[in-house]
Amino acid sequence: MGIYDRDYYREQPRSGFGAFAPWSITTWLIVVNLAIYILDGLLRQAQLAYAGPLYLLGYFSLYTAVFHAQIWRFLTFQFLHASIMHILGNMLGLYFFGPIVEGQLGARRFLAFYLISGLGGAAMYVALWGIGVLGGGPYTPMVGASAGIFGVLVAAAYVAPDMQLTLWIPIPMQLPLRVWAWVAVGMAAIVVFSSGQNAGGEAAHLGGALVGFTLIRQQHLLNLFAPGRRRYGMANRGRGKKRRVAFKDWTKDMNH
Repeated sequence: MGIYDRDYYREQPRSGFGAFAPWSITTWLIVVNLAIYILDGLLRQAQLAYAGPLYLLGYFSLYTAVFHAQIWRFLTFQFLHASIMHILGNMLGLYFFGPIVEGQLGARRFLAFYLISGLGGAAMYVALWGIGVLGGGPYTPMVGASAGIFGVLVAAAYVAPDMQLTLWIPIPMQLPLRVWAWVAVGMAAIVVFSSGQNAGGEAAHLGGALVGFTLIRQQHLLNLFAPGRRRYGMANRGRGKKRRVAFKDWTKDMNH
């Protein structure tokens, strides 16, 4: 059985955006990220500038987002990328792991989950810089969707921990998704606390992973963004029986 025959690819939630209803939120996020990258590149070339106007308006740094209270940058940096390899790597991660989490949460809650995980990445960057773990000045820009994608990766590993994933590093290695998630988080932590290359970006990865892990374990916190689920939760409040979260059996076709 191919990957596109599995439940979380067959039963993706619909977005409900008219003619684009068949598109999932995962697809929308990939399209929007790619469109912004292409548009910003075209504008940069037209203006012969070192960076595009969207990049300059939306990147995150302590100087802009915190010291000058340009709080929109906590959100906009998640849709900007520094290079073609940067965006391709991030979008591949979203393409493979996004449907698992979106299938579990539903479209609206997944969108909130993704963006809040990205916000958590920026918050972790600020916190670790504030206590002196991260070096560098406040002007260093940070862009990329990877904080949100780390949240998605950790959540996917929680929903489908035994799903086998093969990576070439540089030889093919097949391990359960939960192992790859722990390896990715562990490597990010090593880089951060050893002041390695791209420590700031890895700090954002840790923040996204922490928020993603928290939200996937406490999914009711996302019901605020899904009115139907929120009404259901209020109607069942006080009945004395603790509701358990039901997960799909993601492993039933694991070995095909």
